[in-house]
Amino acid sequence: MKKICVIGLGYIGLPTACILANSGYDVLGIDINDKVIEKLKNGIPHIEEPELKDIFENAIKSGKLKVSKVIEESDVFIISVPTPLTKENKAELSYVKSASTGISRHIRKGNLVILESTSPPGTTEDLVGGIILKNSGLKAGKDYFLSFCPERVLPGKIIDELINNNRIIGGINKESAVKAEEIYNSFVNGEIYLTDLKTAELVKLAENTYRDINLAFSNELSLICSEYNIDVWDVIKFANMHPRVNILNPGPGVGGHCIPVDPWFILENIKMKETLIERCRKINKKMPVIIAGKVIELLKDRSDPKVTLFGVSYKENIGDTRESPAVPIIEKLKSQGIEVSIYDPLAENFKYKLSGLEESLRNSDIIILMAGHDRYRDIEPGYMGKLMRTKMIFDTRNFFNREEILRHGFKYFSI
Repeated sequence: MKKICVIGLGYIGLPTACILANSGYDVLGIDINDKVIEKLKNGIPHIEEPELKDIFENAIKSGKLKVSKVIEESDVFIISVPTPLTKENKAELSYVKSASTGISRHIRKGNLVILESTSPPGTTEDLVGGIILKNSGLKAGKDYFLSFCPERVLPGKIIDELINNNRIIGGINKESAVKAEEIYNSFVNGEIYLTDLKTAELVKLAENTYRDINLAFSNELSLICSEYNIDVWDVIKFANMHPRVNILNPGPGVGGHCIPVDPWFILENIKMKETLIERCRKINKKMPVIIAGKVIELLKDRSDPKVTLFGVSYKENIGDTRESPAVPIIEKLKSQGIEVSIYDPLAENFKYKLSGLEESLRNSDIIILMAGHDRYRDIEPGYMGKLMRTKMIFDTRNFFNREEILRHGFKYFSI
């Protein structure tokens, strides 16, 4: 298996294609976005990620990586397309369907098809395998190999974790899992574990749902501590000193493509009602509204209030704004006639206007720290205070040094 077709050149597909090309495979990267293809053909990756530029340039210069909008015959097809969430909290699988249809026109006996896109259990066999069978007449596990291998990476460390993290591979039969293992063994330093398709699909969902449930507990704990007038950060710090306790930090909500989405994929095809998973999802989803309400209360006596948001990416030190909890906060504040200015030097493709530091702070009444980018530590509190009309900070991440902020005359609020 020498030629690999990677369909979808996003946060996972592009790094995977580059790594495979640098491992000696002939790789064809496929994407339907004209701007993405044009940029890649001009030698510029469209994603900001440590190490990506270097491995992309190596792959292109070696001739091992090419990009196109058109799928071709290959030995291996890897589907790495988006699986967003619909308004009805269902998996939007149209990209997977489209990729599977494209593969079905070029697949041959003995090929290997791998789905990497996070999906509800049953998607690989029923949807991918079903479309290929319908259009080509080839049966998964008999005429070709079919596997599921989810990514398990952290934005900002994607290259490192694609190579060094353990991987789970599910196959429609053992032979399919083993064939996929041969591909990943060419670059994965971590352990590789083989299982069946549905188990592998659910493992990926369970990992992120566990984190969502843990975050829901910490967020609800923060609301309880507020009722008792107790500092939740102290409670969590001391509780985590127990050897079998690991409570995550509370925050203004949960963002990114995985944690707010994957729990719904678990529930999609089951009949259980009133699950813990759904209740936790609702707790995390309401946190931005609660934060916005607290800020609105702090500004009730201000005329023409202005709010400055620091950080609208869903986590610190990255530019990814997918499912950012900043969006519902901004929308709630704007609905109350409050001016919102945003300073985030890392944010990419955000739906609202971003401003420079000075412009965002000038005549502001309060800063809401949403994502604790390291570069915010270089901003002097005295400089911020001179630009602002009212010196208040609402720190949703326990990011700032409280004593230093207070010394500069700010009022400091936190979750």
